[in-house]
Amino acid sequence: MKTILASVYAMNPYKGSEDGTGWNFVLQIARYNKVIAITRENNRPAIESFMLESPNDLYQNIEFMYFDTPKWMRFWKRGGQGAMLYYLLWQFLLPQFVRKNKLEFDLVHNLNFHNDWTPSFLWKLEKPMIWGPVGHHPRIPSAYLSNNFVERIKDRMKWFVKNYFWKYDPLLKKTISKSDKILVMHSQVEGVIDFSSEKKVGLSQVAATDVEYNRSQLTDDFIVISVGRFVTLKGFEIALEAFAQFYETLNEEQKARVKFKMIGKGPDEVKLKTLINKYELNDSVEILNWMSKTDLDKEYRKASVFLFPSHEGAGMVVAEALSYGLPVLCFDNCGPGELAGEASLKVSYSAPERTVTAFSEYLKILNDCKYYRQRLAKKARARFESHFRWDRKGEVLKEVYSQVLNR
Repeated sequence: MKTILASVYAMNPYKGSEDGTGWNFVLQIARYNKVIAITRENNRPAIESFMLESPNDLYQNIEFMYFDTPKWMRFWKRGGQGAMLYYLLWQFLLPQFVRKNKLEFDLVHNLNFHNDWTPSFLWKLEKPMIWGPVGHHPRIPSAYLSNNFVERIKDRMKWFVKNYFWKYDPLLKKTISKSDKILVMHSQVEGVIDFSSEKKVGLSQVAATDVEYNRSQLTDDFIVISVGRFVTLKGFEIALEAFAQFYETLNEEQKARVKFKMIGKGPDEVKLKTLINKYELNDSVEILNWMSKTDLDKEYRKASVFLFPSHEGAGMVVAEALSYGLPVLCFDNCGPGELAGEASLKVSYSAPERTVTAFSEYLKILNDCKYYRQRLAKKARARFESHFRWDRKGEVLKEVYSQVLNR
């Protein structure tokens, strides 16, 4: 076995998103290699608690190390506020921490953040280097942005900052040139950073835990589900308006067996509730707060389709939905559109009112034709099996490490 030094800024086995991804990737590395996983000190309690609760033979291949900058360099950080700046400081000092502890390893892997515009400093350790998976959220079309002036300015400022790093940051260019392999999340990465095609490995950070699958029998109920933070990026307003338009085409008997469940929390919740009242959908639309994995599992199993018109460049919930054999309705984009592939019905970007109509028409098709819905359900499960099982990620990493170390 070789030893992989992994920089894992975010890692928590009890959480999803980036934290859960960090944990699961480390386990996958440990299937085939030794791994020294360096993460933040505040992740220690969760990691140690989970390891006691859930024994795993893979732990013997993992050495967890905890590193933070001096307190005077992080006193200003509060939760997620300032996370990007702190991450850069943390990465910058990480090689010094590694040298101080005289760690021995064969290869370095900057595992997360998953941004393709944030530089790494692991190349300073002068070992073969893997960077990624990396990617970015694409620019949200202006017509789909909130009318709130401050929100629009913040969104465009974020895009300006990304473009600055992509075009001018010398440290990012150094990261790219020193990386032996770059794991890319989606097709737009190559459009914003310049690197040799020989370095590219397609590997999304998106995956989900396998579940017992059985969608052979479809009921007459038609339950639409959407999961995520209630923010502009996720497209919940589009989803709700599409459902409202679809719902209006139904007779009273059909309406009685149709539901839309939006699961999550966020600043747009008040706006969504206002729309529910506007369209008189209180009997058919339900907003549910974040819930336990057990309860969410029950909601996925009762659902018929996953409606997710998100503009993001990823989407962990897409992999979850596919694992339950749910067809995905989404935009034809580099995020959910690429992730769901042939298991989705995709809508091209155009005027918002036209996309709302397109999503509503797809809902009607799936509601009217159980046979077609069942075909898509089988494709969804097959897509999960081939792309989004965690063990598939481990196999890709094993091959990438082998290629780089055996040169």
